[in-house]
Amino acid sequence: MSALTISFRDAATGPVLEIAGDLDYATAPEVRTALGNLSLKAGELLVLDLAGLEFCDSSGITTLLAARNLAMEQSGGIALAAVPANTARILRIVGLDRVFTIHPDTATATAPSSGLSRVWCRVG
Repeated sequence: MSALTISFRDAATGPVLEIAGDLDYATAPEVRTALGNLSLKAGELLVLDLAGLEFCDSSGITTLLAARNLAMEQSGGIALAAVPANTARILRIVGLDRVFTIHPDTATATAPSSGLSRVWCRVG
């Protein structure tokens, strides 16, 4: 088991939340708390950088959906970046690859050309 670490940084498109370690039943509340401390301006993009994610169970998937709901409630968008293969597979199986915009890395997700209008096409 890997300890969960969460860090924030700002990008031109909006906040980036880096999640590393295990995102599971025991650690999902930490991510939800971190999300509760986020404030998106209308039109901003929340990027979840999952490059360091080692494990994600159903509680983790539910937390990703909570992040999406938060972004939408605040009139923003959401994108996932650097999703590990095992998590990407789960997202594909349950059809969430059609709900989330998924980028190969954070640089691509936060590039000006990947703006919110593109995200709105893929969300919902």
